Amino acid sequence: MKSASASGIEYSLIRSRRKTADIVIERDGRVVVRAPETVPAEQIADIVDAKQFWIYRSLAEWRDLNATRVLREFRDGEGFLYLGRAYRLRLVSGQRKPLSLRDGRFLLRRELAECGDPEAARAAFRNYYVERGRERIGTRVAYFAPKAGVSPTSTEVRELGNRWASCSPEGRLAFHWKCLMAPLSIIDYIVVHELCHLHHQDHNDAFWNEVDKVLPEYRQRKEWLRVHGASFDL
Repeated sequence: MKSASASGIEYSLIRSRRKTADIVIERDGRVVVRAPETVPAEQIADIVDAKQFWIYRSLAEWRDLNATRVLREFRDGEGFLYLGRAYRLRLVSGQRKPLSLRDGRFLLRRELAECGDPEAARAAFRNYYVERGRERIGTRVAYFAPKAGVSPTSTEVRELGNRWASCSPEGRLAFHWKCLMAPLSIIDYIVVHELCHLHHQDHNDAFWNEVDKVLPEYRQRKEWLRVHGASFDL
């Protein structure tokens, strides 16, 4: 990944085996350009220049959406998302597992929240989402793959930085553990999105046509994720 700028816009450039250039605003507000390996840097700068109005508008929307970002604390009564629903947290003693979900509450071992290092509690939640995500997302991939007409080689749930999911040219799918905070309908959209990348790596019209074949209402789910995704954090 290289850093570059055009028309006063700083962006990260990622080259890969794709056919067209694509500009995205990542969840941390970074501008990322994904481009074919053969396109000259000058041409990429021209593409960014031509899309500068869209980029500035998208960055403004990103700032508005993140202005109300929720910073959660690991204390009794705090709400944490799982499959689109908020569950209150209760700190407990003597629990074998670091974190569990019972009787409509997240139960976190008290020492993880009171050890003075919030990363211990965050790790408990991340591990919970990863563990549950392997089964939940794996099941949805198995359900939608035949409908999309593809056969992914593997599926995993892990930390993906600022991406919801990824798809390698070899058919390996990866999903961010934060996907488990979203409603099931949104998880299905993310799954279908990545499966259709096995047909087209780019976000071109042909790609969105494939998504539409499997999930005709994808536009509403895509917009929901854009608006609410900023709240999926620990």
